[in-house]
Amino acid sequence: MNGRRVFPGSSSMRSLYLLLCVAAAAVATLTTDPSGLKDGLYVESANIVGEDFFSAFAWQAITDPTHARVNLTDQATARALNLSYATRDSFVMRMDSTTVLDPSGPGRNSVRIISNASYTTHVAVFDIRHMPAGCGTWPTIIEVALDGSLAKGKADIVEGINNNGTNQATLHTTADCFVNPQSHTTSTGTTVSTNCDDVATASGGCGVRAPSNTPNFGPAFNDAGGGWYAYERAINTTRVWFWARHSLTVPLDVRFNLGLVETALWGKPFALWTNAGCDLSSHFGPNNIVFKNNICGDWAGVQENYSGAGCPGTCTDLANAHPEAFAEAYWDLAALRIYEPRAAQ
Repeated sequence: MNGRRVFPGSSSMRSLYLLLCVAAAAVATLTTDPSGLKDGLYVESANIVGEDFFSAFAWQAITDPTHARVNLTDQATARALNLSYATRDSFVMRMDSTTVLDPSGPGRNSVRIISNASYTTHVAVFDIRHMPAGCGTWPTIIEVALDGSLAKGKADIVEGINNNGTNQATLHTTADCFVNPQSHTTSTGTTVSTNCDDVATASGGCGVRAPSNTPNFGPAFNDAGGGWYAYERAINTTRVWFWARHSLTVPLDVRFNLGLVETALWGKPFALWTNAGCDLSSHFGPNNIVFKNNICGDWAGVQENYSGAGCPGTCTDLANAHPEAFAEAYWDLAALRIYEPRAAQ
């Protein structure tokens, strides 16, 4: 990884930000966050920017497991077709938006990538400028085992469909894992379901919707310049935060990439799962980070969900005959930063 770190403003401003970060870290050792959980200091272990994504991730040219109307390409094909490209401070993954498809042929060319590294206790901060949007789209950021097995759990950090304005974070596990009944008092999101068992919930898991008063998904997210999602997986808790690009509540250590983060100073997450409802250590193992850019499939393509979002005709017809509908179906990532406990460095 190139480890680039950009500080805004003059040298005096940079010094001020560094001093604030050091002070925050010192205070954090005595601070308990609003959820009543004590957390340690996490130190940056990976700073993935621009071209770094090509070496930090593998392109999965597989049959999409959710039956999306996509043809997932390998890295060489994605680069040749300009579906994956990078600049100094940007990495873009998009799907084809020019080709009319044969209804009996392969799906629309797209990209799914998975990190080469796997993680247990860590914080992942996703600095996102743009996410896939439009009718039929189904963008997702998840953490899951390399083989996709739910024996090691799965966390959906960013997920939504068909221009819905609200993100949903979800855990998918084996049996005997539930949302802590008190989570609503220590987080800002809305619990959609409480049972995380993927079999018992027909692949629904235990989801939490982000507050609707923030531009956290779809066109609203993109129009606001994107923002930051942060996912913390600790021994006793799993949490997800969102901050819009221009929000005054963005933590300094997130906004300015100071090389360390202290989640105890971040305020309430919108999604929270604790050991009070689920033995997280027995339900989760080493997981890899996956970015997906799907259309239609088992959720977005269900007619009730598709037409209910005001989308025309059927999702399959749109996917086949209207490539222009997917001009906004792309990820633009400013950075992915991974932080791990100091002992792991």
